[in-house]
Parts: sequence; C-alpha cells; structure tokens
Amino acid sequence: MTAIRTVSIVGAGQMGVGIAQSVAGAGYEVRLFDVSAERIAEAVAEIAASVARQVERGALSAEAAAALQGRITPTPDLARAATADLVIEAAVEDEAVKRAVFAELTPHLGPQTLLASNTSSISISRLASGTDRPERFIGLHFMKPATVMRLVEIVRGIATSAQTHDVAVAFAESLGKTTTNAEDFPAFIVNRILAPMINEAVFVLYEGVGDVASIDKALKLGANHPMGPLELADFMGLDVVLAIMNVLYEGQSDSKYRPCPLLVKYVEAGWVGRKSGRGFYDYSGPEPVPTR
Repeated sequence: MTAIRTVSIVGAGQMGVGIAQSVAGAGYEVRLFDVSAERIAEAVAEIAASVARQVERGALSAEAAAALQGRITPTPDLARAATADLVIEAAVEDEAVKRAVFAELTPHLGPQTLLASNTSSISISRLASGTDRPERFIGLHFMKPATVMRLVEIVRGIATSAQTHDVAVAFAESLGKTTTNAEDFPAFIVNRILAPMINEAVFVLYEGVGDVASIDKALKLGANHPMGPLELADFMGLDVVLAIMNVLYEGQSDSKYRPCPLLVKYVEAGWVGRKSGRGFYDYSGPEPVPTR
C-alpha cells in the first residue's frame, strides 16, 4: 500500500488553503501550488493568520503552530508539486480548467503518485481519463471550511482501484475526518441534495414568495438549519452553486435542475457572495445586510 508522506495541493484558493492547513496540521509535508505567485503568498499569510487565531484561543500551542507552518512549502513549479506522494487538485469548479491541470501534471508524476480531485460535482471518471493513471485517481471532496468540517466525500471513478480507495480513506481519517463513499454521479451526495435546495430558495426569492431575510429565517427556525440557504450560498460562492447546478442539469437531463435565472444574473454581475463582498447579502459594512 502506498505510504503518503508528502502532499501537494494544486490551487491556493479558499478550498486549497483549508486543505493545506488541515493536511499540514496532521503532520504531512505540504507543497502548495498556484498559477499565481501572488496568490501563493496570500495563501501562506491566510494560513498564518488562521493558525495565530488558534493559538490565541488556546486550541494550538505556539510550538505546534510554528511546526505546522514549517511543513508548508510554497511551490511555484507544478513539476515539483507533481513529485509528491499524493497530489490534490483544488482548482476552480470548471471541468476544462481541471482537465488542463491534470494534463500538465501527468508528465511529471512519479510512478506511485496518487491523484485526487476536490471537485464538488464533476465526474471523477472523466477527469481520470485525461491522465495516465485512472486506477490511481480518486475524488476527495472536502467540505468548506476544510479546517472545520469533518466530512470528506470519497468518490471512486469507474477505474479507481480498491487499493487507491483504501489509501484515500486512511489518509482522510488520518486528518481527523469522517468519510462517506459516493458513487460517481453528478454532484455526488452532498451537493446533489444541497445545491438544488439552494437553487429552490433562489427561485422562492425570484418569484417574490419571500425576501432574503424571510427565506433564511424560515429555514433556520423552521428546519433547524444552522445557516439559511441564501446565507449558505453566499458562503459557498454563487459561482460554485451555479457550476454545480449546471453539472446536474447537463448530467441528469432533467429540468428540475435548471439554474434559477436570478442565480445566473447574480453570477454574471460578479455578485458571488462573501468573497466578492456582495451576493444575497452586502458585506461592505460591519454586519451583512440583505440585498433584496
């Protein structure tokens, strides 16, 4: 069975940062890559700030914090990142982008390197088919924020070997995560259920059944959800929600997955939630304010 000691994270966005911190916190050597050197520097600073908050709360000692940060190596060279024991792709939720990443990685991979995608909806079998090792390719879908959320969805492609699956499960559990197995269907388990619920909440807003505050209050108090669906959409990123809905709509050929026109309009306007400062809430002030 493959022994994992070094892990490369390809993509230093919000998910990549959280995965890198989680993996380094479990004692692995981490190489953090992004096409933007500036973004890598920002990611390292974000991890340092997150770790500092843990030290302030007493959740982590100063020594452990320093050791964690010392295990993360910024890596601007994708060929260098490819030589790790496990490479986790955490690029944007766009199949063309992900396939391009794997195409560039493949010539530089070591013979025993495992490949994983953090995709939240895209076919693992299709992504694996563009590499030289579909049997050593698997989906590791971390939830956001990866440092807090306990679940990792394990998604096997049609060619994924039993050994690769077992190594992936053991790796995720070594991070203190709980795993669930999902078959390789559009959006897997979590987002197959979650994204359509959010999309329906946007339809409720679009049709004027309720405003943003009313919809979120209704689900928090009426269904005991910790976050309202529109608040959650802003947290996930409306662009991510739309990407998942498009995968479902195209993959299932079912009109029930049609993205709400209002969701499309917000994404086209660049109002994609917390990361842009505006979505269904405006985040420019001290407290989020509903925008509709």
